Amino acid sequence: MHPETESVPTRTKLSILAVGLLSFVGILVETSMNVTFPTLIKTMGVTLDTVQWLTTAYLLVVTIVMSTTAYMLKRFNPRPLFLCAVAICLIGGLLCLFAPSFLAGRLLQAVATGISTPLMFQIIFACVPHTQLGVYTGFASVIVSLAPALGPTYGGVLTSIWSWRAIFIGILPLLVIITVLGATTITGKAAGVGQQHFDYLGMVILAALFAGIVFAFNGAGTHGWTSATFWVWLAGSVIVAIAFIMYARRGTRKLLDYRILRLPVLRLRLLAYFGLQFINIGLSLVLPLLAQTVLGASAMTAGLMLLPGALVGAVTAPLAGRVYDRVGATIPLLFSSIMVCVALTLLWVFTDSLTVVGIAGLYVVLRLGFNSGFGVAISDGSMQVGRPQKADQNSLFSMMQQYAGSLGTSVMSAVIAAFTLSMTTTSATVLGAKVDFALLLVLGFGILLATVYTRMGYTDN
Repeated sequence: MHPETESVPTRTKLSILAVGLLSFVGILVETSMNVTFPTLIKTMGVTLDTVQWLTTAYLLVVTIVMSTTAYMLKRFNPRPLFLCAVAICLIGGLLCLFAPSFLAGRLLQAVATGISTPLMFQIIFACVPHTQLGVYTGFASVIVSLAPALGPTYGGVLTSIWSWRAIFIGILPLLVIITVLGATTITGKAAGVGQQHFDYLGMVILAALFAGIVFAFNGAGTHGWTSATFWVWLAGSVIVAIAFIMYARRGTRKLLDYRILRLPVLRLRLLAYFGLQFINIGLSLVLPLLAQTVLGASAMTAGLMLLPGALVGAVTAPLAGRVYDRVGATIPLLFSSIMVCVALTLLWVFTDSLTVVGIAGLYVVLRLGFNSGFGVAISDGSMQVGRPQKADQNSLFSMMQQYAGSLGTSVMSAVIAAFTLSMTTTSATVLGAKVDFALLLVLGFGILLATVYTRMGYTDN
C-alpha cells in the first residue's frame, strides 16, 4: 500500500482502529485507577505517595518499552507484534483480576500499551496520504487522550457500584473483539534492521535516567523537598543524563536516530506534545483527588465530572486535524495553548472556591485546548523527517508522551503529599492543588511561547 494513494482502504482503517483500541484499553485502565486512590489508601492503609506508584510505575514501564519500538517496528511485522501485545495485555488483566497483588499485572499491561501506541501511529504514517494525515492523527490522538478522560468515569462508576477489581473485568470482552479485528485486518512487512543490533546498554541507561527522576520526586513527596533523599536522587539523575548524552553521541548502537533532534521545528513540536500530555495526565490525578478529598464527592461523581470535557475533546481532535491539513500547524497550536492557559489560570485563581460543576466546566475548556494541539504536534513532527526516520520520530514522540504522564503523576502527587507532612489532608490537598495548577500554567505558557517562536522563525510545511 502506498501513502501517495488519496483514498484510505477500509482494511487500513480497521487495522488502525484495532491497534488504537488496544492502546485505549491500556490507557483507560491506567487512568481509571486514579479515581480509586482514596479507596485504595483506606483499604490498604497506605499513603498517597505510595499508592500513586500504581500509575507512575505503569507509565515508567510504558516509556521504557516505547524507547525500544524504533527497533521493534523495523524488526518485526505488524501483525505478530500486535498479537503479542494483545496476549500480554490479556495475561496482565487476568493477573490484576485474580492475584492478591496486582502490580505485576499492571506492568504487563504497560508492556502491551508500550507496543500498541507506536504501532498505531506507524500504520498511520506508513499508509495514510499526507493530505489526510492530520485527520487520522487527530482520531489517533482521540484514542490516546480520550482514555485518560474517560478512565476516571469508568473507574469511578465501577468502584462505586461494585469493586475496583471490576475495572479489569470490563476490558475482557473488548480484548476479544480487538484480537479478532486486528488479526483479520493488520498486514504489512517490517522495513528490516539490516546490520543494526539492539542497543541494550542504551536502554538500561535511559531507563535509569527516567526512573531516577521519578524516584527523586517520589522522595520529595515522602520526605519533603529539602530532604537528602530528593537531592541525592536528583543529583544521580543529572549524572546519568550526562552519561546518556555522551553515550548517545559516541556509541555505535542507538535506540533511535538521535539526529532528528537537530531539527528545530521537531524539537518544539516535541515540547508541545510532551507538555500537553504532562498537563493532561497531571490534571486527571489532581482534579478527582480534589473533588473527593476536599469537596466530598464520591468516586462516581469525581469520574463523571470529567466526562463532558472528554466528549468535547473527542469531537475537537479530528476537527483540529482537518484544520492542520488545510492551513498548517500554527493556528491549531496557538488556539490549543491559549485555551489550556485560560483553563489553568482559572483553576489556579479559584482553587479555594471550586465546585464539582466549576471543575467540570473548566475541564471542558482545558480539553478543547488539549485536543486542538495534541494530534497536530505529532503530525507536524512527522512531517519534519523522511520515511526512513518515521519509526524513530514515532518512537521518540510516543516515549516522551508516556514519560510526560509518568513524570506528571509523580510531580503532581509529590507536591500534594509533601504538604501533608505539615498540615491536614484537606488543607494539603487544596494548597498542593493550587501549586500544581501554577506549575502546569508555567508549562502551558512555555508551549505558547514555543508555538509563537516556531511561527516567527520558520514556516509551516
